[in-house]
Amino acid sequence: MNPSSIELGPQDLNAQGGIYCPSPQAGMQLWSSHPKVYLDLTKTGEARCPYCGTLYRLKAGQALAQRH
Repeated sequence: MNPSSIELGPQDLNAQGGIYCPSPQAGMQLWSSHPKVYLDLTKTGEARCPYCGTLYRLKAGQALAQRH
């Protein structure tokens, strides 16, 4: 499988600054992909899925809002 890279804006992430893979943003259908896994982008601005290798990253110049 050839891993892809998906650029996200802050509006694409959940309230904790993460996303689930498989993800509709990556054009994946949940029923035909791997188990659902939570990926946290808050520390580095990117995360790679351990199942499919898809890299999710914030778009250049985008920042996460401060969360309390």
